[in-house]
Amino acid sequence: MIRNKIVFSKPHLGKSEINEVVKSLKSGWIGTGPKVKKFEENFKKYKNSKYAIAVNSCTAALHLSLLAVGIKKDDEVIVPTLTFAATVNTVIHAGAKPIFIDCEKDSMNINPDLIEQKITNKTKAILPVHLAGRMCNMDKITIIAKKYKLKVIEDCAHAIEAEYKGKQSGTFGDLGCFSFYATKNITTSEGGMIITNNKKYAEFVKTMSLHGMSQDAWDRHGNSKFRHYKITLPGYKYNMTDIQAAIGIHQLKKIDKYWKERQKTWNLYNKSFKDLPVITPANIEKNVKHAYHLYTLLLEIDKLNISRDDFIDKMTRKKIGTGVHYIPVHMQPYYKKVFNSKGLLNSEWISERTVSIPLSPFLKKNEIDYIIKTTKKIIKEAAI
Repeated sequence: MIRNKIVFSKPHLGKSEINEVVKSLKSGWIGTGPKVKKFEENFKKYKNSKYAIAVNSCTAALHLSLLAVGIKKDDEVIVPTLTFAATVNTVIHAGAKPIFIDCEKDSMNINPDLIEQKITNKTKAILPVHLAGRMCNMDKITIIAKKYKLKVIEDCAHAIEAEYKGKQSGTFGDLGCFSFYATKNITTSEGGMIITNNKKYAEFVKTMSLHGMSQDAWDRHGNSKFRHYKITLPGYKYNMTDIQAAIGIHQLKKIDKYWKERQKTWNLYNKSFKDLPVITPANIEKNVKHAYHLYTLLLEIDKLNISRDDFIDKMTRKKIGTGVHYIPVHMQPYYKKVFNSKGLLNSEWISERTVSIPLSPFLKKNEIDYIIKTTKKIIKEAAI
């Protein structure tokens, strides 16, 4: 029996992160400053993009990206329904209408074969989400985008390390958006990043991320010559701080190490659960690098005498944290009432069955063994 609860996903901040934060605190520069610039430079190199702009969340990144490509009132944006609400909320924030698309049953990603039938003269962009760390079919999505002259904004909140046919996540679209929330593959506690190869977009999101100012505080005061700022746009308060970036600088150095640890656990889970009445994640396609952000099981509830929620309750009583990724957005009260989308059957089918179990690179061997043993025991006892 495990003495302490196994948290579903928790960050690990080592001495390097802590020391860097302390340096920032002692320096007196805790807002947007040199550490943010360093983190942006490092992330830009990691993703092989021309520009990287750090913000306070992936939600902010998505919102600014939509505005950058010109999304406005009464426009339509193609979105998957099987995602976190933030993806769709930002479309609403931009004044546009989200057009929900069902997912593929195996990959759980947006089904590109359903996109064209939803395109109208109001459609201006596609917002694919690389769910759980698996890249969407970007070949088909980019072909459709070019055919209809649509912008593409990638939601890479789950997919920092992911690649599709040798090309990195976030580099297929006009802009790519990343999350460094506490549960993500690397963290800054809260935070996000926008990458792009378009100078115009980069300048726009940089300005809009901090009140619409032409220069941030570090540019004005960090150099020898003082400079006045100018408000060139009605911007937002979406900037990242040096304290957050101090964490991110060192987290990014460990990203490959963390990825390898999650891959080991992923493979062990696949081997351990293959004979149970559950569906393990779809095989990883050739020429694709999975980010291993979430390990999701689909319970074959027609072969069990418990529901997915019953399973979660049993795991909780055994001190194992779990997650549900996701209840589709079109089924959430607000979106159900306002949009009343129907026919998204794969997403609804997955929603009834999906459960994510811990995949942290910091899980100890005895914790992994306990998760496997407990999962198998609960499922076998519930088998009809």
